[in-house]
Amino acid sequence: MRYLPHTEADRRAMLQAIGTPSVDSLFRDVPEAARLKGPVDLPAHQGELEVERAIQGFAARNLGTSAAPSFLGAGAYRHHVPAAADHLIQRGEFLTSYTPYQPEVSQGTLQYLFEFQTQVALLTGMEVANASMYDGASAASEAVMMANRVTRRARAVVSGNLHPHYREAIATAARALGFAVDFAAPDPEGKEDLAARIDGQTSCVVVQNPGFFGQVRDLSKLAAAAHARGALLIAVVTEIVSLGAIAPPGAMGADIVAAEGQSIGNSLGFGGPYVGLFATQEKYVRQMPGRLCGQTVDADGQRGFVLTLSTREQHIRREKATSNICTNSGLCALAFTVHLTLLGEAGFTRLAALNHAKAVQLAERLESLPGVKVLNDTFFNEFTVRLGRPAAAVVENLAAKRILAGVPVARLYPGRKELAELMLVAATETTTEADMDALAKALGEEVR
Repeated sequence: MRYLPHTEADRRAMLQAIGTPSVDSLFRDVPEAARLKGPVDLPAHQGELEVERAIQGFAARNLGTSAAPSFLGAGAYRHHVPAAADHLIQRGEFLTSYTPYQPEVSQGTLQYLFEFQTQVALLTGMEVANASMYDGASAASEAVMMANRVTRRARAVVSGNLHPHYREAIATAARALGFAVDFAAPDPEGKEDLAARIDGQTSCVVVQNPGFFGQVRDLSKLAAAAHARGALLIAVVTEIVSLGAIAPPGAMGADIVAAEGQSIGNSLGFGGPYVGLFATQEKYVRQMPGRLCGQTVDADGQRGFVLTLSTREQHIRREKATSNICTNSGLCALAFTVHLTLLGEAGFTRLAALNHAKAVQLAERLESLPGVKVLNDTFFNEFTVRLGRPAAAVVENLAAKRILAGVPVARLYPGRKELAELMLVAATETTTEADMDALAKALGEEVR
């Protein structure tokens, strides 16, 4: 066994040393439902050429967003990434770099992370940002844990319009760390009253804007209600391009912003890797998870960059650390920084305006179809439609016609029959008139 050199005697000795009866017992924390009952259904070992052919066959079964009209969203969005961004991040000095454990010799890495932080702070309207988080979902989870530390409370109120994956990440942390979470029910109409759920034990209110179902809301009153009870407002943004068109969370009174940066510089990539964005007010900086790059001058007065406010506990005393994130999405953060730099402020604003215009055009087209109802009164580049029949079946039928119509809400909320007819539809600058024509024609045939 070339890659598995341990004998049975070796394994028994190691298990005995750690006081564990079997290898299987090492996985006791993995839920039974998540464990495989047998070997993965894959062919036996083969040669390299045969494996390449097999993998290519698997890949050919996918219908990618670049090969068909695509209106997929739900937290991951197709945008045009300039060729210059991919070219720059694939330079050897960037591609092979890792997290700066010796920051004094990683000046180039620290400089672009410093620029990344600056961009994130400007976009979100906050005072400080870190560099960086794994993705938006883990950023949201870390934001709740940070709010618990700041307020010394242990109860989070979570909007029903927060992305289901983000809700699950928060629920996982709550189970492990023992804090309470009040999850509001999904609310496609955007009428939930989160302020009524805040009590004296609430550490934070978590709300997404634009919401999972697409609605854009002013968070100012909710922020005031949270602050009146001593709680923090955590604003989550899954489509960062929206901040080119709507007020940033900081301007609405948010205390912490957790966001997904995939839309800028990073392709869909069948789910990752992505880059989480995290920003807060300066007074909370010592409770902020992750790494913080700072700018300084050296003994000769030359500008330099450092990892700042980094405690030893962060690295060696897990129980006292504010976070145990031990790496960052450095290359993805660089892609974000390069793309946003190429756009500039004016270009970013124009990109957001184009996204919204495309979505409005698409919503008007679909609203005119008999049997299709747009639920949103406000939206950025994504909205929810009710089809009058199960959306999952419609999506499958249109995929067979090589149209990626959208995301059936029931896929992310299994078991909720009241959501079965809802579909999320997204449009970006990559959406063409021909794409809209194809969707309108095919969807009209499905729901008539």
